[in-house]
Amino acid sequence: MIRFLFLAALFYLAVQIFRFFNNIKRYSASSPPPRLSGVMVKDEVCNTYLPQEEALKEKIDGKIYYFCSPECRRRFLEERKNRRINQK
Repeated sequence: MIRFLFLAALFYLAVQIFRFFNNIKRYSASSPPPRLSGVMVKDEVCNTYLPQEEALKEKIDGKIYYFCSPECRRRFLEERKNRRINQK
């Protein structure tokens, strides 16, 4: 009976050691969070400033426009389309 308890304790200890080293490996292998450049850009519709890496981008006629959300991007493109129709 003592031998069985000893083997059970040894098995439990081995499992705990395995889990400990497995967690260390998992957390050290994960990549660090991306570094932001610090460049802030302005949303063309709502005039919100946000980090360039997080902004939605739309390149039109060689110029890049930045947006904080798909809704602002959609509104900008609709207004641009309406202005072109009114100019014709």
